[in-house]
Amino acid sequence: MNSTTLYRPVGQKELDLIEETAWTAFPPRLPFQPIFYPVVHKDYAITIARDWNTKDEASSYVGYVTQFEVDSTYLSQYPVKQAGSTQHLEYWIPAEDLEQFNQHIIGTIDVVETYKGAQFDKENT
Repeated sequence: MNSTTLYRPVGQKELDLIEETAWTAFPPRLPFQPIFYPVVHKDYAITIARDWNTKDEASSYVGYVTQFEVDSTYLSQYPVKQAGSTQHLEYWIPAEDLEQFNQHIIGTIDVVETYKGAQFDKENT
């Protein structure tokens, strides 16, 4: 089976929910989140985790970059979307497809980078 490596920048709450699945699935989207968007390039995920999540109270001022493998045949039904520069490539998985998407993750979801914002230390002391 061929697989595709994807990345997902997440905050603390989302990471905690991933951990509850034994690192095998992403949590359902919230009502105001119609899509799940894993990204193609690690550098793009780092930019989001480092520059956005670390400044976001809802992310607890911490950004994690997760890395995981997805069955390439399954993934091929979704086109890659460009959300900015040529490096800003993402898949837009409709929220209602996320459970099935999770079933096509191969192995575990791994944290490969961690970034803490200035507010993180103030919130966690």
